[in-house]
Amino acid sequence: MSVDALFTPFRIKSLTLPNRIVMAPMTRSFSPGGVPTEDVAAYYRRRAEGGVGLIFTEGTAIARPAAKSKDAHPDFHGLGLKGWSGVFDAVHEVGGRIAPQLWHVGSVHPEDVDPDDPARPIDSPSGIRAPEGAFGEPMSDEAIQDTIDAFAASARYAGELGADAINIHAAHGYLIDQFFWSLTNLRADQWGGEGIAARSRFAAEVIRAIRQAVGPDMPVIIRLSQWKQQDYSVRLASTPEEMRQWLEPMVEAGVDLFDCSQRRFWEPEFEGSDLNFAGWVKKITGAPTITVGSVGLNAEFLTFFTDQKMGPAPIDELIRRLERGDFDLVAVGRALLGDPQWATKIREGRFSELVTFDRSVLRTLT
Repeated sequence: MSVDALFTPFRIKSLTLPNRIVMAPMTRSFSPGGVPTEDVAAYYRRRAEGGVGLIFTEGTAIARPAAKSKDAHPDFHGLGLKGWSGVFDAVHEVGGRIAPQLWHVGSVHPEDVDPDDPARPIDSPSGIRAPEGAFGEPMSDEAIQDTIDAFAASARYAGELGADAINIHAAHGYLIDQFFWSLTNLRADQWGGEGIAARSRFAAEVIRAIRQAVGPDMPVIIRLSQWKQQDYSVRLASTPEEMRQWLEPMVEAGVDLFDCSQRRFWEPEFEGSDLNFAGWVKKITGAPTITVGSVGLNAEFLTFFTDQKMGPAPIDELIRRLERGDFDLVAVGRALLGDPQWATKIREGRFSELVTFDRSVLRTLT
């Protein structure tokens, strides 16, 4: 098996990557007071040294009191910017490329927020957390506009600090995703309404504001998912036509690349085709895409290289789909947590040296 397809250059606007491997964003919670430490900088630097083409940071909170649920989630505003400046410098010093993931958790974790604390409100489209139901008030038009402005401000800060791209977190049931989802967005105004196209307006306005903040050359990337952490079976788009309606407002607003999260990259998105989520998004929009979902995950990954009884190996399937042009980049998540050299080992064929993922690494910055 040749892995050459993973190690060809890729270019989009001002960003040129040496290979197709992306470090997926993963929440780490090692930034006390919202400020990334030197250990955080060293953690990202090791992945750049290990050959990752592009690093997406963990989710970083915009300047809204409700944007994060834990103190140790990093901020991309205020004091947090000094810490991120050190992170970006550490990655760039070894030739790496890095993009912050801009984040607002919405109503995903209300258990972490005191509902009686006016300084830490919970933002959501309709005052709903699925599947529990109502818990608060819908966001006002003023709050929505303030949130859009906060996304744009953080993107502008990122450009000033030397970020190579922007990644917007609009997946996994967080705030922007809650606007997409009919179960959490019951609004009848300009921020909701019937159909996925209407519910995509908030995301489109965030993209439009970020594009204005960073200019025409910086790549603007958005992470999407059908599944939600509140309900893995959710599908925002049940047909290719619904997916087109979902995506078109974001394309028109200026997004450059779609980061397509599914739980297992080899699973087809729609019946009658083997295209996965990233494959369909690329087919519908013509925009480049990133696939992500269990790439290189723990012991199963090592078995796939040697056990032919299991049928087509997902790594073989990954290469086949990449060579076919289904998607352009491949995001690797947990496999990189315990093995910063994962990309180099894959490139050099050192499969026997790959480190099996163990959940204990979630408690460290290896």
